[in-house]
This record gives sequence, structure tokens and C-alpha cells, in this order.
Amino acid sequence: MEVILLPPERAQGVVSVLCEAFHDYPVMRYVMGAQADYDRRLRAFVDLAVAVRMAHADPMFGIDDAPGSLVAAATVTLPDEGPPPNELVARREALWAELGADARARYEEYGEVSRGLLKLPRHHHLHMIGVRRAHTGRGFARRLVEAVEDLANEDPNSAGVSLTTEKEENVAFYRHLGYQLIGQAHVGSVDTWGFFRPRSR
Repeated sequence: MEVILLPPERAQGVVSVLCEAFHDYPVMRYVMGAQADYDRRLRAFVDLAVAVRMAHADPMFGIDDAPGSLVAAATVTLPDEGPPPNELVARREALWAELGADARARYEEYGEVSRGLLKLPRHHHLHMIGVRRAHTGRGFARRLVEAVEDLANEDPNSAGVSLTTEKEENVAFYRHLGYQLIGQAHVGSVDTWGFFRPRSR
């Protein structure tokens, strides 16, 4: 199936895929906490994350299993990203007010640690990638990763592609795709691994 560059009007489809794929992801469980309304909190968090990428005009890639039926998606952070627009800053503050100071503190601690693993020259970052559970094991994640690599390879000033994962079983997968493990850290109840694949020149 073809990897497509998704238009902004398909953002909610991306949110839906990522919410399903990240439902039991360690860092999401860690940040959101054990509240009874976890699903709602996760949806609000992912919705904002995708909105930030859209505000920066960052690419969103996807795979459909039928026209308009998204089953896999990835978001990318482009090099040279500036600060978010004011309306998103206000929206982010409102989200943290809703999720609570403890969740914000856990997220900021995780963010500081994960960024510390990726001290690299100018590069592309695979921000989030997910496949609906019923469609895993069909090579969709690999194809989305390759689309991000193609993006970096087309930019002569990009050093390559970085990513992080908080699932140990993903470590072998990314190594198999040619990514170098450049750091590992522990934050709260979460282990995180940082990877980098240099641009093909």
C-alpha cells in the first residue's frame, strides 16, 4: 500500500490512529497517570501534539487500507522549527491546566531527558509513528520510516533522521532498519532509547 502525504483536513484521522497505537505506550501511561479518564486525557494530549505539527506545516504521512481509511500514520518535526504560534501556546497551557501539574512535570522531565539523547546537527525527527492494532505486522511502520528518511535524504543540509522509543521490543526493529543507538536513559518508570540514521549522501 502507498504511503501518502496527508493534507491538514485528515489530522483527526492521524489523531485516531496515534491514540490507538499509543494507548498502552509506556511514556503515555507515565505522563497521563492512572486517572479513570485516561482515554480522554490521551486524546487531548495527542490532539495537541498533532496540532503543533500542523501549525509548523510539518509533514504527516499515512497509509490507507481503503480510500480515506487511515490505518498507519507518522508525524515529523522538520529542522529549524521555530516557536509555536501564540494560539497554540494558550491551548497548551489550557491542556496542562486540565491534565494537572503532576502530569506536566512528568512530561517536562521526560522531554528534557529524551532531548538530551538527541544532541545532533540539523536533522529531521520522527516525532510519532503508529499502526492500528489490527494492521500490525504488515510492514507499514517500515514504509512510514522510509518516507521520513526520503524526506531527510532530499535535504542536503539534513544530517539524517532521529527518533526515540520507550518500548524495548522496538530497539531491535530500529537497529534492523539501520538506526544507530546513540543513547539510553531512565526517567520515572520509563526507559527511553535514542536512535539516529545518517542521511544517505
